[in-house]
Amino acid sequence: MEETNLIVEAVKFMILGMGIVFAFLIIMVYALKLQAKIIGKYFPEKEKPTPKKPATSTHTSNNAKIAAIVAAVQHHKNLKG
Repeated sequence: MEETNLIVEAVKFMILGMGIVFAFLIIMVYALKLQAKIIGKYFPEKEKPTPKKPATSTHTSNNAKIAAIVAAVQHHKNLKG
C-alpha cells in the first residue's frame, strides 16, 4: 500500500469544492439577470406620477428641521454642563 500525502489531497478537494461553488455562483448570477430581463419585458413597472409640493411648505419644513436640530444641540450642551 502506498502512502498518500493527506495535505495534497486536502488541497485538491478544497480547490475542487471552491471551483464548484464559484461556478454555481456565476451560473446563478447570469440566471438571475436573464430572469430580470424576462420579467421586465412581460411585466413592466407602471410609472407613478409624483405629486408636486408647493414651494412654501418646503421652506417651512426646512425651517422646522433646522429649529429642531438647533434645539437638540443646545439641549445636549446643557446636559454636559
